[in-house]
Amino acid sequence: MKKIIIIGSGGHASVIIDAIEKERKYSIYGIVDPIRPVNTIIYGYRVVGTESTLLKLGKQVYGGIVAIEDNWGRKNTIAAIRKLMPDFSFVSVIHPSACISSNVKIGDGTAVMAGAIINRNTIIGEHSIINTNSSVDHDCILSDFVSVAPGAVLGRNVKVGNGAVVSLGARVIHSVSIGEHTVIGAGSTVLQSIGSYGVAYGTPAKVVRTRKQEDNYLS
Repeated sequence: MKKIIIIGSGGHASVIIDAIEKERKYSIYGIVDPIRPVNTIIYGYRVVGTESTLLKLGKQVYGGIVAIEDNWGRKNTIAAIRKLMPDFSFVSVIHPSACISSNVKIGDGTAVMAGAIINRNTIIGEHSIINTNSSVDHDCILSDFVSVAPGAVLGRNVKVGNGAVVSLGARVIHSVSIGEHTVIGAGSTVLQSIGSYGVAYGTPAKVVRTRKQEDNYLS
């Protein structure tokens, strides 16, 4: 199997690692993390260094995946890696219990977690997260760096912009759009399209404030 690197060592990384181990498509060479000391063992794998270590590894690894849950943090880490190594290969990871219909496109660096469902003709962009037991119905278009949290449900023909978040247990009805970097609050029901750079929650979901793309949404 091709060897890959995990970038990040938080709780989200542990779930990514579990999916990789079960998928059996890649083997894990080690973990890259800027904080943990080299040779620390985390989730059964050795920390090999910081992002700059990727230059030294060269052809020892096929590529890797950024296992950072926050969209903005993931995006910045990927930008830093691309600056160091423009040709670095980012791999997608799909848990074997996920249900992926035919004619679904999944971008590089995207993780699809256990129990997730993605239906026909849907497009998932790069470096996104389709999390545990979430559901994305047919003909949806999700851009890059999108996060669909555990238990969230998207109806058919939904469009989600770059960096947007559909939080835990939220519901999005068919044929609506969610703008880039917008966060839909946990348990909300989206009945009409929501613009960009907002925080919306409730049933029906309404925009309660604006946000910047770097604002934290996981606290």
